Amino acid sequence: MDHIVTLQDAVTAFAPWMEPTDAELDAIEQEMPVILADVDLLDAHIATLDRTPSELDGRRIRRARRRALAARLALVNRTTGTSLPGGAA
Repeated sequence: MDHIVTLQDAVTAFAPWMEPTDAELDAIEQEMPVILADVDLLDAHIATLDRTPSELDGRRIRRARRRALAARLALVNRTTGTSLPGGAA
């Protein structure tokens, strides 16, 4: 009879190489305004899922969409001078 053994140690094992690098944390920090603006846009859309959007809801969605686009534009303008690793453009 074969015993079924869990692989809990193998699945949840912690290895130091699994931590994000400083460069990855810096990239997340740079993208945080875009992430937060996208969350606000999703919140505006989620608020109208179970009902017909009112004029106020429409304005909230449009405002959130403009903020998300502005945050993306600001990120692109900040990172335009940096190059991607590996020579990719």
